[in-house]
Amino acid sequence: MNTQNTSESFTSRSARYGVERRRKRRLRGVLLSVVAVVVIAALGAGFYLFSLQHQFNSKTNTLSIDYSDEQQSSRPVKDPDDGSMNILMLGVDHADDEQSDAAALDGAVNQRSDSMMLVHIPENREQIYIMSLVRDMWVDIPGYGQNKLNAAVSLGGVPLLMQTVEGLFDTKVDHVAMIDFEGFRELSTALGGVTVDNEIPFTANDTDYFYPAGEVTLEGDRALRFVRERKSFNDGDYQRVKNQRTFLVAAVNQMLSNDTLTNPVKLYDIVDKVSPYLTFDSQFDAATLVGLGMQLKNVDTEKLEMFTMPTAGSSTSADGQSIELASELAVAEISEALQTDTMAEYLAEYPPE
Repeated sequence: MNTQNTSESFTSRSARYGVERRRKRRLRGVLLSVVAVVVIAALGAGFYLFSLQHQFNSKTNTLSIDYSDEQQSSRPVKDPDDGSMNILMLGVDHADDEQSDAAALDGAVNQRSDSMMLVHIPENREQIYIMSLVRDMWVDIPGYGQNKLNAAVSLGGVPLLMQTVEGLFDTKVDHVAMIDFEGFRELSTALGGVTVDNEIPFTANDTDYFYPAGEVTLEGDRALRFVRERKSFNDGDYQRVKNQRTFLVAAVNQMLSNDTLTNPVKLYDIVDKVSPYLTFDSQFDAATLVGLGMQLKNVDTEKLEMFTMPTAGSSTSADGQSIELASELAVAEISEALQTDTMAEYLAEYPPE
């Protein structure tokens, strides 16, 4: 690894593991993860409506993952008896990008993902584990050597990113999904507005959108700007993530309320409006999501296990990039937890703070 601080031993990095874990824990990706759960819940609740599934399949974007024979042969082999599921989830904000979701994932050069997460669903379907992956983590990208994790997307699209993640954890990724921020505007409209308890009053930068402290109902562009805004806060991204979490908790609660789940018209409207902002691999269709949604119907969406993969500290690459060093200890332990479906035990030993 051509980085500064290469003299730092594995032992010393392991000793700092807990400290770096606390420093690097971020909530980036909460937005992405909860929307996926919302969609699953909507489809699961409305599984009896064939038209709902048809609408979802016809409006979502589909991504074909094409591996070369060499790439396919190098992928980890999953035990046929392993009923767990791993989903690579990507989030993008196309505020300044006219490309479609599918195009952004189609292996084109100069694409990127604004957030990356690995979602692990255990065989017993009693919980959902959502692990954010640090975009600047310095990893081995097959065929390209050491680089930032996010560089895999620009170098070879989603197939290469999947191959990189699989190589990092020696664990197969079963599916891939992507969600665009724009979908939140449509979700808020379909729900008839989302009422949040706003922590800090602010006016969105370069707009006249004022968000007072306390309860405020958000819909359309005001909802989208609420989850995007960062320039109005001293701590920027951190407060933005808090606002995203506030919005999503409120949206999920409204989504899972009896008023929504027992209203086929509203469910159809939600799927109709949000689906165009979703992209799934060709094997991850409505029928698969419906089955998964039904299996996960007893999971409390307010108690999802969400955490950021620990790193071993910041450094600088030989070519001057600011990077995050991968923690060998974290990689080894998470790899074992994924392979043996023991993520609960891993988090019991290293509980998120």
